[in-house]
Amino acid sequence: MTRVKRGNVARKKRKNILKLAKGFKGSHSNLFRVANQQVMKALRYSYIGRKRKKRDFRKLWITRINAAARIHNMKYNSIISLLKQNNIALNRKMLAQLATLDNNTFVKLVTSIRN
Repeated sequence: MTRVKRGNVARKKRKNILKLAKGFKGSHSNLFRVANQQVMKALRYSYIGRKRKKRDFRKLWITRINAAARIHNMKYNSIISLLKQNNIALNRKMLAQLATLDNNTFVKLVTSIRN
């Protein structure tokens, strides 16, 4: 079997890993073996984090809508069901924005779906 020299390829791979590890603490950004482990772990967490972000924001929007609804003696689930009955297509993100930033419009929306 012939000898394979990996000088340029190996150096390029290590430089890319160390570039990804920039900003890590201590030897996690300097030593290749440790940096490689930490980069793999960080990439795993970032993949999971992209999935979790969607869940977390939806949970936050629901909490905000529910809090604004309770001020007007309603519950979150009743507001959502009334919106669907009245064919008002507003997603939870927009409802949460209305509840926090534009309270007058949210009040008008609640009074219109109540009647």
